Amino acid sequence: MAMPIQIPRYTVDQVRSFPEDGQRYELLDGFLLVTPAPANLHQIVTTNLTVALHQAVVPSRKARIVSIGELEIGARTLLNPDILIYPAFYPPTTPWKRIRDWWLAVEVLSPSTRIYDRDFKREAYVNLGVEEVWLVDSENRTIETWNEDGHNRISGGLLIWKPRDLRPDGIQIDLDQVFPRG
Repeated sequence: MAMPIQIPRYTVDQVRSFPEDGQRYELLDGFLLVTPAPANLHQIVTTNLTVALHQAVVPSRKARIVSIGELEIGARTLLNPDILIYPAFYPPTTPWKRIRDWWLAVEVLSPSTRIYDRDFKREAYVNLGVEEVWLVDSENRTIETWNEDGHNRISGGLLIWKPRDLRPDGIQIDLDQVFPRG
């Protein structure tokens, strides 16, 4: 007779007690997601996109942008988007677990994170109340945007992001500035 497999479930406190070993540990309803440290291309794209978003968002003084961010929900969910934007009315000293109003979560896909980011984390972000989620694909030089209005795939040119309470005309991100050549 086959025995069911027991899949361990973890808490945020348990994950925070793990030794530093270069891996990224996240939790989704107690289930552990483990990925290796990001590669060079991943970090270049994340930095380029963070800079572009920072230049567009921060002058308004209405939002904060961080890379890497953290969504901590209850005792069993801890997610770390590559980039996170949330309202500036949260002081910089606000613990992650008290922030509950997220405008944008960005995941830069890599071979080791692609399945988690696309099949698990994207949906989790939306269900947790993140207004918009971007999946950045460095290999194909595209950004997929997901929000309550649906899904778009942008390849080349400008990405227009219209976060609430920020700029009614939207924020333009030039994808040629995000993805490195060569």
